[in-house]
Amino acid sequence: MTERIALFPLGTVLFPGLVLPLHLFEERYRLLVADLMETPEPRGFGAVNIELGHEVGADAARRLSGVGCFAELHDVTRHADGRYDIVAVGTRRFRLKEQDRSRPYLQGEVEYLPEEPGGDPVPVARHVRWLFGRYLERLRGAGAGPAEEIDLPADPVRLSYLIASSLILDGHEKQRLLECEDAALRLRAERDLLVRENRILAALPTLPAGQFLDGSFHPN
Repeated sequence: MTERIALFPLGTVLFPGLVLPLHLFEERYRLLVADLMETPEPRGFGAVNIELGHEVGADAARRLSGVGCFAELHDVTRHADGRYDIVAVGTRRFRLKEQDRSRPYLQGEVEYLPEEPGGDPVPVARHVRWLFGRYLERLRGAGAGPAEEIDLPADPVRLSYLIASSLILDGHEKQRLLECEDAALRLRAERDLLVRENRILAALPTLPAGQFLDGSFHPN
């Protein structure tokens, strides 16, 4: 069963459970928020990664990823000049079936995807927890990463998304993790990535880590 939702193309990947703050000033996105405020709760839009191209202008040439994440609105602040500051939280993944450009902002027909643990994720989850601990240690040793400990959830689905959002990866690898069919497959992919990243950090301890997990994404 499909559903039509507003879409927000982004230059990053949103995962379930992650906070997404955005500052909206373009007219089409002001209209998007105004329209959402007229709909029943839960209100939100589909965050979709831009695989090719960029988000400049309503008719910008771009290719969107086939899987995105629904972002549920939690806070909306309207400024006197019509700009909005919003805070949304990723909830459910969806597959984008069809795009609709009949409105100033993009809409799409989407099919929501199930969240399954898949097989027996416990052994791989245990290994990923250990590898992730080593990853954080090496980041801190390189002068990056969070100073405080990260509380890892026991649930394998939530764990897989937290790890996915925390790893410093390019957009294609992040998207691949989002598209994994279940938590066990995602955790196995994260295990392989963590083995690779730990080797890189061990060999290059001063490797710039870039932006680490801070609980949010920057506006596109």
